[in-house]
Amino acid sequence: AAALEGGLEAELDEELGYSKYDYRNKETNNSRNGYSKKTMKTSFGDMDIDIPRDRNGDFEPKLIQKHQTTLSGDIEEKIISMYAKGMTENNIAAHIEEIYGLDVSDSTISRVTDKILPIAKEWQSRPLEEVYAVVFMDAIHYHVRYEGRIVKKAVYIAIGINLDGRKDVLGMWVGENESAKFWLSVLNGLKNRGVNDILIACIDGLSGFTNAIEAVFPQTEIQQCIIHQIRNTTKYVSYKDIKALMADLKRVYAAIDEDTALQELERFDEIWGGKYPKIADNWRDKWVHLSTYFKYPQAVRTLIYTTNTIEGFNRQLRKVTKNKGVFPTDDSLFKMLYLAMMDITKKWTGRRRDWGEIHSQLEIFFADRISY
Repeated sequence: AAALEGGLEAELDEELGYSKYDYRNKETNNSRNGYSKKTMKTSFGDMDIDIPRDRNGDFEPKLIQKHQTTLSGDIEEKIISMYAKGMTENNIAAHIEEIYGLDVSDSTISRVTDKILPIAKEWQSRPLEEVYAVVFMDAIHYHVRYEGRIVKKAVYIAIGINLDGRKDVLGMWVGENESAKFWLSVLNGLKNRGVNDILIACIDGLSGFTNAIEAVFPQTEIQQCIIHQIRNTTKYVSYKDIKALMADLKRVYAAIDEDTALQELERFDEIWGGKYPKIADNWRDKWVHLSTYFKYPQAVRTLIYTTNTIEGFNRQLRKVTKNKGVFPTDDSLFKMLYLAMMDITKKWTGRRRDWGEIHSQLEIFFADRISY
């Protein structure tokens, strides 16, 4: 408990205005007066702490308050907080021992963090809003132990922006490798939780994904991520060609309108079709959902033409989970992602700065589907 006792000493230094033995800076008649021993109950056993006293009896520490007799909640909160930041069970145990002098096992840490599961599952089934302006959908992958084997699992994630311009994680679902069939169940789940309409859905290029969206939300406009499309169609381009090819491809997706973009796609094919015939063909095949953003003004285009909103969130999740090579169960994966998500979204307090402009434009394009 040395670290905790050190914190109490620092509190008394602050109270008295000078540190121990630093008499030159003493400007008070009050002084230290030894220690009182206090036994604190915790979920992991009793703990004896030496609490410093002052001669006047004015000192009331905040770390351990006057009539406090238990530290169980405090320690469990710290364990959950450390777990949410991606610390391993070994590191958490070392910190708890350093701060409180308590020996905590991996199984105990798991038992403490398991208390969050019912809360996480309640969050996953909470009612949602009737209409979302934009919903971004993507999956990230993790290794999970299953029946004695290590298997790759997909975590399906949906982030919505409501009509007030506020961002929210609608859910995270652990499933098999990413498939349109599982996305269909996710979309039906959103509908069952109260979502009646999604104005624009932003997705990657997974085969069958657009059909799944159209089956559940037939009115939804679908924008396939341009960045995903660029990556997928240029991954086999020779290094010596990539710079010039990318410059010509940019003339397509950065065009002022759809007609100009199609003209630029033909020009691209004339230049590069002989060497890379599949690139322009692939863009043509997927054009109906790649080109959705051209119909909107710039503010809406910038919001929807990539899935950067959800990819940024996924990057933050990966930072937290990078120390975990393999998760023992689906629940252990979901538990860590939920805690990480709660930590990340604390900063999501306001709406987009340009939301007033975006909302005004959406009101025009979706006049019959926005009620205000």
